[in-house]
Amino acid sequence: MADQVLTDTFFEQFNLHPHLAAGLADRGFTRCTPIQSLTLPLSLQGRDVAGQAQTGTGKTLAFLVTVMNRLLMQPAVPGRHDNDPRAVIIAPTRELAIQIDKDAQAIGHHTGLRLALIYGGVDYDKQRQQLRDGCDIIIATPGRLIDYFKQRIFSFHAIEALVIDEADRMFDLGFIKDIRYLLHKMPARDERQSMLFSATLSYRVLELAYEHMNQPEKLTVETEHVTADRVHQRVYFPAKEEKIPLLLNLLEHCNPHRSMVFVNTRAAAERVTQRLSRHGFQVGALSGDVPQAKRQKLLDRFRQGQLKVLVATDVAARGLDIPDVTHVFNYDLPQDGEDYVHRIGRTARLGAEGDAISFACDLYAMNLPDIEHYIAMKIPVVPIEPAWLVAPPPRAVAAPVRHGPADHPESGPAASVAPADAAQPAPAKRRRHRRHGPHTEAAAPATTA
Repeated sequence: MADQVLTDTFFEQFNLHPHLAAGLADRGFTRCTPIQSLTLPLSLQGRDVAGQAQTGTGKTLAFLVTVMNRLLMQPAVPGRHDNDPRAVIIAPTRELAIQIDKDAQAIGHHTGLRLALIYGGVDYDKQRQQLRDGCDIIIATPGRLIDYFKQRIFSFHAIEALVIDEADRMFDLGFIKDIRYLLHKMPARDERQSMLFSATLSYRVLELAYEHMNQPEKLTVETEHVTADRVHQRVYFPAKEEKIPLLLNLLEHCNPHRSMVFVNTRAAAERVTQRLSRHGFQVGALSGDVPQAKRQKLLDRFRQGQLKVLVATDVAARGLDIPDVTHVFNYDLPQDGEDYVHRIGRTARLGAEGDAISFACDLYAMNLPDIEHYIAMKIPVVPIEPAWLVAPPPRAVAAPVRHGPADHPESGPAASVAPADAAQPAPAKRRRHRRHGPHTEAAAPATTA
């Protein structure tokens, strides 16, 4: 089953509410992914589930269909006030909450269900007023949700369904106390339906499930490897000072349609972004201290193709659903296997193919054994050709068309968006360089931009 992108299970088999079925049809969703085909027969009957599947395999749609269909098919609890939500979906990061809301808006636009997207960093008064005006489903990160709850903007007494997404990340980010607080404030576990989804169901996640859920059914999409089979992984062993020229040569040789470069620190993000910008790449940088409005604008530009490369710390490793990311570069190896899995999960989503290229330099090579142990496989090693360690000439890029302030770099180095014409060579030397890069059997095939 893991090798199948879609199964022979169709959404129309579940007798969904007509308005929800229409929304799914509008978005072209007809057949289920493996995790959806396992989850929906149980969850649509009101059963609690704890689901495990690789990132990018459709977990979000599984719980959104369940929650929306339940609210459409069943009446609200007696005595519910308009500002009391009927369902809560909790995500560990702002990016994931935003993505869940987008998916919910897409499939639920015929249903009339009201959604409230609640997360920190922006629109404090606007979000509070949205809750006061009333909603059916809250999609939220834990901190801001608790803030409004303690102000008594809403109550949890009418909650019929609860979803905890990326539960393992809740532990990693230190949110587990917040999650337990919220669970204790909601109706008892036998008075609500609860769903928990994660890329990994560790012992601590299962303990949370069995403590706060009503006899949950554990569902796992079986796979030989933790990482998606359609991600072509390889690793190079450069010295620290060799990583920049190696990255430049690989970007030139692979010519990725859309790529992400992951680093471990904000300083590294700034440094790599500046080098790529000077070389002529349309590049942006994303780290944890970027204000939410700038972060969202940056991600929108990346999705729209205005930026070809996104340099990011692990804040962007989870929750982002960006189509057609063909290459992920681990410029710095992450410290643990889970972060590696979620980084490379930004490519090869929903059955597509992608490349994950890692640099095991002298600073981070010691992380490789733990990563390989976690993913239960050896990552193929590719030798470095000497020519790859010499930085190629800067790209000659046509002058960009300016559309206003959004085309200029964001303020602050970590939020910078490098313009396409940054640091170009003098006009007399400006000519197009076509580098096909050094040839090797292990190198990824070129992808047309």
